[in-house]
Amino acid sequence: MSRSEKLQMMEALWEDLSRDESTFESPAWHGEALRETEQRMAAGLEQTMDWDKAKELLRQKCK
Repeated sequence: MSRSEKLQMMEALWEDLSRDESTFESPAWHGEALRETEQRMAAGLEQTMDWDKAKELLRQKCK
């Protein structure tokens, strides 16, 4: 399986696993990571990006 195919499979698995949010509990570190990102955003150190664009950039890096 190519890297691109693996990424597509991961996306499909994640979509399936995340359908019922009530059965999924985020790990403890996730909240802290989100707070850190919010602080970087407020300080102008982070920029937002369209999710489709971000996925495309990640796919290009993995080729």
